Parts: sequence; C-alpha cells; structure tokens
Amino acid sequence: MGKKESQFGVVSALVRTSFLVNAVYTESAREYGLTSQQGQLLCVLMARPYGMTELGAVLGLAKSSLTGLVDRSERNGLVRREQDPQDTRAVRVALTARGSKLAAEFYAETCRRVDKLPEGLGEAERGVLAGLLSRVVQDNQVPAVFMDQT
Repeated sequence: MGKKESQFGVVSALVRTSFLVNAVYTESAREYGLTSQQGQLLCVLMARPYGMTELGAVLGLAKSSLTGLVDRSERNGLVRREQDPQDTRAVRVALTARGSKLAAEFYAETCRRVDKLPEGLGEAERGVLAGLLSRVVQDNQVPAVFMDQT
C-alpha cells in the first residue's frame, strides 16, 4: 500500500515549504562554515557591491544587526568595506576574492540541494510550480536575496 497523499492548504504548504528550504539552506551554510545570514549576505553580494542602507533593506536587517553581520564577515575575510564612488561619505560592502570563491561554491551546492526538493515532480509540474511561486514572489516584491539559476 502506497503512502497516503494529502493536500495542504496554501498557508500550510507555503509555511512548511519555507521551513524545508530554510533547513536545507541552514545545513548547507553550516557545512561551509557560515551562518544562514552570512550565506544570504554572500549570495546577495554575488551580484554586486551594496551600500549598507540598501543591503539592510534587501536582507531585512536592522542597522545594528547588519553592522554586526558585516563586521564578522569582514573579520573572516569574506567581505570588505569600500568607499562608494557616487558618495564619498558612504560605504559599500563587496566580496573579497575569498568571499567570492566561497559564495560561488555555497551558491552552487545550495542550488543543487534545493533543486532536489521537488524531484518527485515531472518537468511540466516543475514549470507550473516555478511559475506560481514566481508570481507570489513578484506580487510581494521579494528582494533578490538569491539569484536565479542560469
């Protein structure tokens, strides 16, 4: 006898999926010697350097939390603060060479792990899932905390 299939409501399905993805993300970060927040920081900075205010908004962190995160990541040699060429009073955060290498490895491994989560779905179902989730993300203007796989 096969396992009993049940359908969750939208709220339960989204919340449980969020927990599932966060658990995979956290486990992957831990294996790379990162906290989940450091993993997010590195993934965001893969696209480009960010000013502190913009970075705080993208990551959803208060200024003091962001400063601590950047300080720890800087001490670990993963990011550096640099002067913003548009505003000499402002600081941008950028990946170091070590941070860039670690970010690329962490990103690739995390993508591999998350991509396995819906492996029970066929290609058409995966396409539908991606389309529906994309609409939810776009409708809620979720910042690009994790780049799309190309």
